[in-house]
Amino acid sequence: MTTMVLDLRDAQSRAPRRGAGGWRRWAVLMWVVLGMVGLAGMAFSLPTAAAAKDLPDFTDLVEQVQPTVVNISSTQKVKRSRRGFPHGRPPEGTPFDDFFRRFFGDEDGEIEEYYDKSLGSGFILSEDGYILTNNHVIRDADEIVVRLTDRREFIAEVVGTDKRSDVALLKIDAKGLPTAKIGSSKDLKVGSWVLAIGSPFGFDYTVTAGIVSAKARSLPNENYVPFIQTDVAINPGNSGGPLLNMDGEVVGINSQIYSRTGGFMGLSFAIPIEVVMDVVEQLKTKGRVSRGWLGILIQDVTRELAESFGMDKPIGALVARVLPDSPAEAAGFQVGDIIVEYNGQEVPSSAALPPMVGSTKVGKKVPVKIMRDGKPKVLEVTISELPEEDELALGGRDGDQDIKIRRLNIVVSNLSEERRKDLEVEGGVYVESVKSGPASRAGLRSGDVILKFNNHDVRDVKHLKELVEQVPEGKPVPVLVQRGSSPIFLALRIEEE
Repeated sequence: MTTMVLDLRDAQSRAPRRGAGGWRRWAVLMWVVLGMVGLAGMAFSLPTAAAAKDLPDFTDLVEQVQPTVVNISSTQKVKRSRRGFPHGRPPEGTPFDDFFRRFFGDEDGEIEEYYDKSLGSGFILSEDGYILTNNHVIRDADEIVVRLTDRREFIAEVVGTDKRSDVALLKIDAKGLPTAKIGSSKDLKVGSWVLAIGSPFGFDYTVTAGIVSAKARSLPNENYVPFIQTDVAINPGNSGGPLLNMDGEVVGINSQIYSRTGGFMGLSFAIPIEVVMDVVEQLKTKGRVSRGWLGILIQDVTRELAESFGMDKPIGALVARVLPDSPAEAAGFQVGDIIVEYNGQEVPSSAALPPMVGSTKVGKKVPVKIMRDGKPKVLEVTISELPEEDELALGGRDGDQDIKIRRLNIVVSNLSEERRKDLEVEGGVYVESVKSGPASRAGLRSGDVILKFNNHDVRDVKHLKELVEQVPEGKPVPVLVQRGSSPIFLALRIEEE
């Protein structure tokens, strides 16, 4: 404004001297210019004021919802070795083995225990004390403390957990609690305002807001949850807290972030409330969660693949493998089929199919529309229950399943007929990988073939799993393995962790 005044004065000083009429014309001109400047200022200020007026006010919503949000702290007992080999154990009998044992002691070293604490969030589901949070917030916890907004604290019991959806249901001994309103994530639109309340880094009841960035996101570590993606600021400690719509209803549970630094980078993911409530109902009634299973391995349809299959555009889920003894095999699915509809719902991509199948009731028969040889075809498939993680295929060697045996912390697979002939064995299972645990302490290695376990001939991976489950803790059992061309016995003891 100062610059404009100076400019006007300069213009006036350069004007030719005239009579009274001339000065009047200059005065009128100056007022016109000033009026135009004022109108321009109003033009710039009006959109700003209008934009500010349209921004949402979260104050009433926060006052309404905040009492239903809780802080959760869990304590875990952790064991660790005070000393041991810094880069793994050298081969036995070598000079390095003797050297390291002399200076570092035995392989496992001295074990010490300490308590590790973690923080998270949650919200009250019912007046009688049911609490919802993430499974990873309370995983392996020895004690779970729930603190309310009025500073009361309760020791919580775990009603049930579901690792796949990362949902945990807790219960505290309380009555007359304020409860969160449950909404619907299906009504959310990309661009809708959403709000999160939680305890990031221990700062209780922190409120952050943003918009829905995308819906039905599939993440690499979880195919059965169609995540809600937002740009709401979520950090460690927010996990388990509610994601709210503008009506103060819970539409999801804040669960994960994508980050290269460990902190918020604009990509947050929440579990849709429909998935959460289905898990809650199953945990309350059955104590466990079951999901539908089709029994296929799928991949995305690219533009080139769509063209090669005679399709107009790249949609659907391409069947790359049909698992043996699966519902898909019984229904007649074939490798190369492209699933374009499931139970009347379009399948836009491979990521969309697992949540559809997972939410299907076990035993239900559903129509599946496929493209085979460029022609549409409908198959009727009866959905069965998704197997436990230990029983799922992890990739398969020689066409057989790889199975993880948790008690030993190993992954094993069935031997193909060709490999049995090469090794000159009739039974046994192949050891794919060995991680820290009873098997590694016993000396089991990747590439070993387990022939006998606790004096029983091992037929296949399922038989080995059954034998392992029968072994009591603390009792050593003999394990016969073939290493290369030589058999060797190992003594394996399963200790309580």
